[in-house]
Amino acid sequence: MNVETTAADSSLLRQRAFVAFWLARTCSSFGFQMFSVAVSWQIYSLTNSALALGMIGLMQFLPSVLLALPAGHLADQFDRRRIVICAQLIEWGALLALVLLTLFSWADKTALWGLVFVLAVAKALEGPAMTSMLPSLVPPAILARATAANAVGGQAAVIVGPTLGGFLYVAGPDVVYSVSAVFYLLSLVLIGRIRYTRPQQPRLPASLSTLFAGIHFIRARKDVLGVISLDLFAVLLGGATALLPIFAKDILHTGPWGLGMLRGAPSIGALLVGLWLSRNKLEKNVGMIMFGSVAGFGVATLIFALSSQLWLSLLALAALGGVDMVSMVIRGSLVQLDTPDDMRGRVNAVNAIFINTSNQLGEFESGVLAAFMGAVPAAVLGGVGTLVVVGVWMVLFPHLRRRQKLENEAAQE
Repeated sequence: MNVETTAADSSLLRQRAFVAFWLARTCSSFGFQMFSVAVSWQIYSLTNSALALGMIGLMQFLPSVLLALPAGHLADQFDRRRIVICAQLIEWGALLALVLLTLFSWADKTALWGLVFVLAVAKALEGPAMTSMLPSLVPPAILARATAANAVGGQAAVIVGPTLGGFLYVAGPDVVYSVSAVFYLLSLVLIGRIRYTRPQQPRLPASLSTLFAGIHFIRARKDVLGVISLDLFAVLLGGATALLPIFAKDILHTGPWGLGMLRGAPSIGALLVGLWLSRNKLEKNVGMIMFGSVAGFGVATLIFALSSQLWLSLLALAALGGVDMVSMVIRGSLVQLDTPDDMRGRVNAVNAIFINTSNQLGEFESGVLAAFMGAVPAAVLGGVGTLVVVGVWMVLFPHLRRRQKLENEAAQE
């Protein structure tokens, strides 16, 4: 493991491998966010078709689900750093292909879909390996802070990346793809400089047993099962952000600028709380803090649902993003610390499936409910449902409720 165990000094900045990892992940996140804006706008400009636009989401969603388990198996069997480098080389190549297609006016919807799919396949392979590297780069005592700092970089990319991509698009989509490729190149250089080693892993054949080992592990570890399933059901029920256009236009009576502020509010709240968490350690009562944060997510959803003032809605969404960041840091750190290194790829792959699926299905569920009940009742039901899930999970997972520290606690009920 590449952990500086002398770290009674708990400064993240002294963990050189983590700093390189953080910069690399932030760079690739910026590149991806800029690419996403440009390719969506370019396809819609070429086709004026909402279906063509929706196909971008499908091209990204299918690899993320279908390849997750094989990618987790690869991450546990082979050098994770090399997997990340190979995947990002493919992503970088896809961006260069987009530059050339656009420069020579060869871009059409089929070519763009194809390159989006290639990039999504590479990201699906990269995800479990990249996520599983993090616990080996910092001492366990500061993993939660490292997770928070990592999330801050991601939130900054979500806030700034699309805006930067939109400004650059004025000069042409090829310019956006070129800058995105530069970000990915920086990420590749930084990943290549990380001193990351793992003991040689025994080669296991890719069978149903090894592919589904992550699911079996999660089922056997009550705390891990509790945090992953809590996130799944809370997000499924609390997807009110999918209804933001309806709330902006019909309830808050604002325009596109107001919708943009509403979309950005959760990320701003998450960014601010993430900055605090990256500098302060969660010392005790992490189980109750996590449950309280998810309950806060439900309360913030209720306040947003019942608000008719833009300022109150913005505050509710910012609070929603903030408490979700607390919950995410605790959940992510607990799963990593409770999972042995030789299983992290497969467990993180299963976790990624749950996260991706719950986000997509949560938006679908909110849309269906809003169609039948109206946006406000649907959002209220989502908030109440989240609070009910928290109460039920506190009863079903008592050890998780009583858990004091993020570091592995062997006793499992």
